[in-house]
Order: sequence, then C-alpha cells, then structure tokens
Amino acid sequence: MKFIAKGAFVASTVASIMPAQVFASIESPNLLPTPPMGFNNWARFMCDLNETLLVETADAMASNGLLKAGYDRINLDDCWMTYHRADNGSLQWNTTKFPQGLPWLGQYVKSKGFKFGIYEDSGNLTCGGYPGSLGYEKIDAETFASWGIDYLKLDGCNVYPKHGRTLQEEYKYLYGRWHEILSKMPQPLIFSESAPAYFATPENFTDWYTVMNWAPEYGELARHSVDILVYAGQGSAWDSIMTNYRYNTLVARYQRPGYFNDPDFLIPDHRGLSMDEKRSQFALWASFSAPLIISGYIPDLSTDDLTFMTNRRLIQVDQDPLAQQATLASRDSDIDVLTRSLADGSRLVTVLNHGNGTIDTSLAVETLGLSRECTYVAEDLWDGSELTIKGNLRVKLNTHATGVFKVALTEECSTVIPTGIIFNTASGNCLTGATEEVRFEPCNGDSSQTWQVDSSGSVRPLSEQSRCLTTDGKDISLQACGGAAGQQWSYGISGLMRNTDTGGCLIEGTGVDTCGFEANSQVFGLPSGVRIDEKS
Repeated sequence: MKFIAKGAFVASTVASIMPAQVFASIESPNLLPTPPMGFNNWARFMCDLNETLLVETADAMASNGLLKAGYDRINLDDCWMTYHRADNGSLQWNTTKFPQGLPWLGQYVKSKGFKFGIYEDSGNLTCGGYPGSLGYEKIDAETFASWGIDYLKLDGCNVYPKHGRTLQEEYKYLYGRWHEILSKMPQPLIFSESAPAYFATPENFTDWYTVMNWAPEYGELARHSVDILVYAGQGSAWDSIMTNYRYNTLVARYQRPGYFNDPDFLIPDHRGLSMDEKRSQFALWASFSAPLIISGYIPDLSTDDLTFMTNRRLIQVDQDPLAQQATLASRDSDIDVLTRSLADGSRLVTVLNHGNGTIDTSLAVETLGLSRECTYVAEDLWDGSELTIKGNLRVKLNTHATGVFKVALTEECSTVIPTGIIFNTASGNCLTGATEEVRFEPCNGDSSQTWQVDSSGSVRPLSEQSRCLTTDGKDISLQACGGAAGQQWSYGISGLMRNTDTGGCLIEGTGVDTCGFEANSQVFGLPSGVRIDEKS
C-alpha cells in the first residue's frame, strides 16, 4: 500500500509444524524455504529509480559484504515502466530511466551473483499511476520471466469490486488468478503479496484476518500492514518501525516454512533513527524470521550499519529452517520479551526496550519456557559473548535497544514448555489469572499474565501453577489442575482459543461463548510452540 509522497502442542521439528491442510505455497517450501534477503528501492528512493542506481547498488553489495552475508536479491519497485503498454499488451520499461533495458539489467545483477525481482499492481493502475496488471496477468507473468525475473511484488492499489464481489473477495479473486498463473509456469516466480495491507484497520480486523487466512495459499510472503516510513516522509521513523513490529506480533500463527509474514523494509540509513533503533529493527526482523530487504542508499552505508546488518549470528536466526516466528513471552509499558525455538534445539530470547529510558532487569527463566532447576549457557548474538543463566537472565538496555540471546539446552535440560502471554489481538489486553479470578487487563509483565500451555492442552499462569484455566461453558476461572472437564483448550489458525469439552471459544469480556468468525473479541495471540489447529 503506497502513497506517493514528497519528502502435541510443542513443535520441535519442521515436520511437526507443517499444516494438515494443504497450502499451495507451503506444500513445496523449497521455492522459498527461508525468508528473502536483498534490496528494494522504494522506502529510500520511491519513484526516483534508474539503471545507474541499481548498478551502483549491485556493485556496492557485491563488494561491501552484503551479498556474501546472504542479501542476494535486487528488486525494483513502482515507477519503472512507461504509462502505456505496447501494441501487443506487454509492459514497457522507461527507456530514459533504463536505457539498456531491464533484460540487460537483469543479466548484469545476475553476473554479480544476485537474483532479479520486480513490482506490479493487481488493479488497473499501480500506486504511482502506471499500468496495473488487471486483465493482463498472463502476459505480464510471461514478460517478467522472459526478462530473467524470479520474484514479483504485487501491490493492491486501484482495486475495485466487480461481479457482485465484496472488496475482500475481489482481492482474493485477483491474487488467486496470479497464483494460478504463477503455479503453472515452468519456473514459478516467488510471489510477494500486498493484499493484507489494505485491510489492516484496527477498528475491525475481521476482513484483515480473512485475507491473511488465504495469503499463505497463494504466495510465499505477504505484507500485512502499512508501508514503513519513506525517507522523505513526515513523522517518526521509530514509530513507523514499532507500528509494523506490533502488527507482526498479531499474525505469528500464519508463518511456517514456505510462507513468511513481511513487516516491510529495513531502513538502516534513515536520518531519523539512532544506531540503537536501527539495530533494533534488524534484530526484531531477524527474530521474526522476516524478510530482510534493505531500502537504503547502499554505497553510502556506514561501517557500523554494515557491521550489524551482516551479523552472522542474527542472520542464521532469520534463516533458521524451522521458520518459527518469535512471540511475546512478556510485555509491559517498557519491555517486550519474545521467544522461539530454533532448529538446533536452542531457545531464542529477544528483549526490546521500547520505553524512553534505560532498563536493567532480570527475566525469570520460567518466562522463557525453561526450568528453574537447570543452569543454561546463553550467547549474546550481538557480540558472541557467553553468560551463565541460573534462575534469571539479566538484561541491560539503552532506550529503544534490543538484546538477543541464544540459550543452549542440554540433554538433561532439553524441555521447553510453550510459555508467554495470551492477548487479544484487537485490544492488546492480556489474559490475567489471580487466585480463582480470570480477567483481561493491560499487559504489565506480571507472572499472572504469563501462561504455560502443556501437551494436554491445559493452560496455567506462572503465578498459580497448580491452577488451570477452566470453563463451565460460560464463565472462566482458575481451578485445581487435574484434567477436569473444561480444562483442555486448542488454538486455531483463525486465532480462536476453543475449549475442547464445551466447544465454546474464549471471548474477551464475556468468558466463553459460541465461536464466531474472526471477530475482534475472539482472536488471540499465543506463545510460539503451541500446536495450531489448521481446521479451526
């Protein structure tokens, strides 16, 4: 979405997190087994792109360590074409901007070791006012392939419902058509979808989640929220990063090998960001296993910028084959703690200081899904240093800084219990359990808001580990654990938290009631590692 501006519950292996339902993109995750890394011009240059910029970018990335680190894609965004199609209906590149042509440019970047990607729009016009793909999908796909392109970012400007379809149905129709065409190609293009971004309105997330439900069927990645702030845009770059970060925390359940949630570009040379803020964006995106697509002037990136963006340890986290997205273990007014498991059996812990002061805090290992009875060794992924953890992980951070740690598990201490907050994705409020009472409150980081989900489906807060979330079919409370009716819960791809005994769903404000469809009050975020019911 662009506006042209001036200025068992535990998943331990890849196989165990593959969905029961067949999704076309995820069925063959070899097309994009790990999130893409590379360059796109939009956030930094918008329509001010040309052949020289792309050649300079490829040359710089090949020489400054970015290509070697894994950033192997050069993607054009909007405004590369002429305002009119050729007589045969095919798109034409702007010969002033690209005098030697896009096929030549594709060959050039490939000679440097890169892959070549492009932008189009699913409507009748792109966001910049150039020809959209509506009615020309097949010829455009064939044209792109003939130019040596293997990656398509498809935007969603200028889409209007037809034939009695709703707007959401129109997007599904158009992106489904593209998916069908791309799937039949001898070498399918990687398909980056933008449709969900056009429905990310907090007042009612129902249409947004409806679109998110089919996005993994059609493409390998999807932009789900607003554009990251462009270089010439008005406003706070940090606030923009935090907006997209928070949207990403709402959709973790959709991600798995072959499909990735995309919170938009890295903007490392944005003049409005401190070094801690730049590093935080990179660390958070890596913790999410999100696409790492840089939008900056690559030849002028500083040594410090290149150092953090080529951090081998964090890139390995981003490219981890489990593709598990980090989820919230704890949240308060200053700190977010996120956790996930990695393919080598270790535990990732990411701590974001989104407050306006420095922090010095200790995190109980139980909050991280680990055992207080064990001693662990953690690696600081920024500098490779190691620290021993017994009971608590101590973290000191500057304002807007992020710490990232990889906790090694041993044979004696290999158990991880999915642990974290259970929060309503619309209100942001946390499920809170105190004595027998259960309610929703603003997240405050207390142990009464951190829940363990065991392999039987029982759910208990750290503050009351002998008591489990229980329903009588209407109300919710904490009762003594023991497998009683009303104490087993399942978690659906729709975000529903369903009681397996009564069949009712958790609803903020009313306890348990009839399960609905993607209603704001019924969609929840749960900890990573909780098994997802693909049919619910």
